[in-house]
Amino acid sequence: MKSNQKQEHNFFVKMRKAKPKKRVVLPDPVFSDVKVTKFVNHLMYDGKKSIAYTIFYSALEAVKAKMANEEKSSLEIWRKALENITPQVEVKSRRVGGATFQVPTEIRPDRKESISMKNLISYARKRGGKTMSDKLAAEIIDAFNEQGGAFKRKEDMHKMAEANRAFAHFRF
Repeated sequence: MKSNQKQEHNFFVKMRKAKPKKRVVLPDPVFSDVKVTKFVNHLMYDGKKSIAYTIFYSALEAVKAKMANEEKSSLEIWRKALENITPQVEVKSRRVGGATFQVPTEIRPDRKESISMKNLISYARKRGGKTMSDKLAAEIIDAFNEQGGAFKRKEDMHKMAEANRAFAHFRF
């Protein structure tokens, strides 16, 4: 095999499959914000998007009512709450010579956003309360004040990464 053919062969071996195209997420009808739509998509069950929107907007109304003394709008409070619970590093399992290590790695920006949204929703679902919008509002307020389940989860992720900093050289 000539060197030119060998290079050509290596190129085709590396490219197995084309990367899937990122879908365009349309902004939501009230705030014209793509982030809100992504959040509602995580919140949605069985394709019931209008119900998910209703839950989200009523949760924001509840946040506005409970935090009337705050000069920020309810959407800004929600954004700050998401920012407060967004992890910077996570640990991934990596096998090296028969032993499994928890290797701390930085998180991609799109994954950070997704993790924070999923954590906020999952801890809101676990809360006690009447409706999902009440639970979500309470979790948003807690996250804004740097407390609650979702914030604790972020802190735990950071502690795990800090504890396993010695294995950072196994990064992949």
